[in-house]
Amino acid sequence: MRILFLLLAISATVLTADATPLKKKIKATSSAKVATTEMAAMENEAHRLVNDYRKSKGLKALAYSGDVAAASRKHSAAMASGAAAFGHDGFDKRIKSLEKSIPYRAAAENVATNMGYDDPAGTAVEGWIKSTGHRKNMEGDFDITGIGIAKNAKGEVYFTQIFFKRE
Repeated sequence: MRILFLLLAISATVLTADATPLKKKIKATSSAKVATTEMAAMENEAHRLVNDYRKSKGLKALAYSGDVAAASRKHSAAMASGAAAFGHDGFDKRIKSLEKSIPYRAAAENVATNMGYDDPAGTAVEGWIKSTGHRKNMEGDFDITGIGIAKNAKGEVYFTQIFFKRE
């Protein structure tokens, strides 16, 4: 069994070329399609666990966005298939793909992968909690999120969670 975690090493605030914050529109929705019932259940569980953790720290729950989950799921699928390396490559592109539907001041991302666990979602969220940088994103001043999960033929499960702070 193995588990890997990678933290977005840059600031959670997305800035324009002249260092001004991007101000875009974000719309909360739950209309995203998922590949399988198993993945949908895992995404819902991860979202619940993140919100349970936030509530335990006196923080507000994060609203779910189907659009954000779809972008997260696409990245997880690319990592699972080998089309993208494990990590945050393309984060700015993912955020840009959402800018027409979402007003935001800040964004961040957590990714994880694991294999061979009875509870992959719980294992990923537990790992994020134990990691200072990932935990900082989970505890951050965000109000909307989406989690996308993909699993490859080898049984490796890939997680992407994108966080936004709306205007």
